[in-house]
Amino acid sequence: MLIAIGSLLLAASTSALPSASAAQEACPRPQPGSTVEEPADLRSTNGVLEVTLTARNSRQSDGTTRYCYTDAEGRESPNLRVSPGDEVIIHLKNALTDQEPADHAAAHMHHQSNDADTKRLCTSTLVMSPVSTNLHFHGLTIPPTCHEDDVMKTSLQPGDAPFEYRFRIPQDEPPGLYWYHPHIHGFSKEQVLGGASAALIVEGIERARKEVAGLAERVFIIRDQDLMHPNAQPAASEPVVPKFMVDKDGDSANNGTGFGKPAKDLSINYVPVPYPDYPPGVIHMRPGEKQLWRVLNASAITYLNLEVLFGGSPQPLGLVAMDGVPIDRNGIGGDPVNWQRHFGVPPGARVEFILQGPPQGETGLLVTRSVDTGPGGENDPNRTLAEIVASPTAAEPRSTLQRIPQPLSPPRETWLGEVEPVRVRHLYFSEKLADPNAPQSADEFYLTVDGQTPKMFDMNSEIPNIVAQQGTVEDWIIENRSSELHAFHIHQLHFLLLQYTGHDVRENFLRDTVNVPYFNGHTLSYPSVRLRMDFRDPNTIGTFPYHCHLLEHEDKGMMGSIRVEPAEVNSSPTSQAAESGRVKTAPQEKSLRR
Repeated sequence: MLIAIGSLLLAASTSALPSASAAQEACPRPQPGSTVEEPADLRSTNGVLEVTLTARNSRQSDGTTRYCYTDAEGRESPNLRVSPGDEVIIHLKNALTDQEPADHAAAHMHHQSNDADTKRLCTSTLVMSPVSTNLHFHGLTIPPTCHEDDVMKTSLQPGDAPFEYRFRIPQDEPPGLYWYHPHIHGFSKEQVLGGASAALIVEGIERARKEVAGLAERVFIIRDQDLMHPNAQPAASEPVVPKFMVDKDGDSANNGTGFGKPAKDLSINYVPVPYPDYPPGVIHMRPGEKQLWRVLNASAITYLNLEVLFGGSPQPLGLVAMDGVPIDRNGIGGDPVNWQRHFGVPPGARVEFILQGPPQGETGLLVTRSVDTGPGGENDPNRTLAEIVASPTAAEPRSTLQRIPQPLSPPRETWLGEVEPVRVRHLYFSEKLADPNAPQSADEFYLTVDGQTPKMFDMNSEIPNIVAQQGTVEDWIIENRSSELHAFHIHQLHFLLLQYTGHDVRENFLRDTVNVPYFNGHTLSYPSVRLRMDFRDPNTIGTFPYHCHLLEHEDKGMMGSIRVEPAEVNSSPTSQAAESGRVKTAPQEKSLRR
């Protein structure tokens, strides 16, 4: 049985002209209520995409800092569009500047090995600070090595020569929506919250899902940011909510009502939708037109529960891909389009779906419904993101999928759900509370392999938390022992969700990010998910992280590392000690609600 995506993932106008100062603004942003414009497209040519990106930031009058990547022509956070087999060459320049006094911008110094290759390819002394940067290519199955998709040792400093990323999109990379963002440990939240994120699209989804052939496509990136009006009173239309509370970071805590001050404002393609009135951005469509919407939740900490309303009624949304992977890509059966009324989308996740626009004379709304993040979580209330305006004169989207595509070849690998795992591992989320009686007071965050000691992730450690072998498949059971919703993510690969809170799940698609429900203190066991992890691809060889994709949790220690060794290499005694992979019986959940 395929369970609704929303149930699984939840715990639960015209463009405004830039201001006069925009010419000096490193990362200019539209005004609230603006038309939602799409990012520029940078496309590969003759099998190569070569671009120059510059990381920039700027301090705002309200004390916040914006971050962005600009290309050689100054376009902000462009879409990178590639095809399987393409070579990608990115010259990354760090133009970040100190935005805080020196005593507030303390750098993390992580000492790496001094072998010749490390000195040649990566810095031997790794600095991670508010002005360091790098790139992570979220979802792509490319090697976790320097100059490709390494975030453990790669850190570019202001004044460094441009750093070259050079990698090839695998021939069998699923066509869909991926993204790129900085992954500087300790400072990821600050930079992503400031807007440093953008889409990467592997072309050819119409070759996997013929139902989208010929459709115009739209790319929408939803980001969060610090509140523009933090001291504003709630809108008069909102009901009165319980006592206002804040968490350890000063963000509005979850109040369980679906209303009240949010922890963060949201934006759509940088058009801000600020509290308390949430003036929506404007999306123009031709009446009744079908489009493929590619939506990325690039938020640092905010969960989404996306829904489209016409006249207050939820509209059918035809899911065709999740986290960059087309559904039913492996041909195991099921409907080629998964029709839902809403999608739960944790930070880092992506959904691609068919939407038919409103008829002439009717206006639709793109909204996010409230998400219950638990007693220890932030407040993610109901709010509107964009108004969908039907107009016969709406501009044609600049990107349209092939009308008569050549079908993709069948996958070479056996469907992940049909492969027996070599072992079962247990991991769990937990938190350290500054005040044991205050669930919002967490100041340390852990993601622990069962049998190891809970501790914050240590970038200095050369010993991985987990050692696996390429060519194998494992099951990971991940519990949440905290009172806060967490989003599990792993680099370099996708996984299959097998169980959610003790219930079997039959999904015909893969993910790279999934929610793990919070512990309410009343059930007989901790909430958990069971995931089938796929280490068969040779590109997974190397060391890379897994973590909670709420970036303030990752920055504060909720991360671990895994080393995937070549299939022919036997595990060393050190590897065996780090492995902690003994097989256990899956825990049974009792008295749990989905």
